[in-house]
Amino acid sequence: MTLEETLVNELLSRHITITAAESLTAGEFQSTLGNVPGVSEVFEGGFVTYSNQVKEQLLQIPSEVIDENGVVSEPTAIWMANQARSIMNKDLGVSFTGVAGPDTLEGDPAGTVWIGIAYGTQHTYAKQFHFTGDRNQIRAAAVKAGLEMALDMIHRY
Repeated sequence: MTLEETLVNELLSRHITITAAESLTAGEFQSTLGNVPGVSEVFEGGFVTYSNQVKEQLLQIPSEVIDENGVVSEPTAIWMANQARSIMNKDLGVSFTGVAGPDTLEGDPAGTVWIGIAYGTQHTYAKQFHFTGDRNQIRAAAVKAGLEMALDMIHRY
């Protein structure tokens, strides 16, 4: 069984809904969930917010958050996960922000990724990763890490 199948089966068995806000992964996480039959019971949609302007517009993230912390940051990842979860009224929000490369962004090298998790209103955090490879390998590694973090969160609570 694939990681995404395991996650979707866990979400289904526990009646937990999920959404996502993606920047560097550009919808790849949500597309990966969509590969699993039956996912529509727990996943209705989410956000692809590639630019800062769209993060502010669709996720209602205050511009000060990104201006003060940068887009590739723990606070931005947490805001993205929380806002996606809240706006979509879902149990679990997962967010992805980072640098797929090949160039740096805000001084962060390619492979720097923050993944945020918001489970309800009580369990929210973000974790930084440093992946290697080309941009598609970095994006794939981020999706895998996001699937693992979501599974870990629902197993813990």
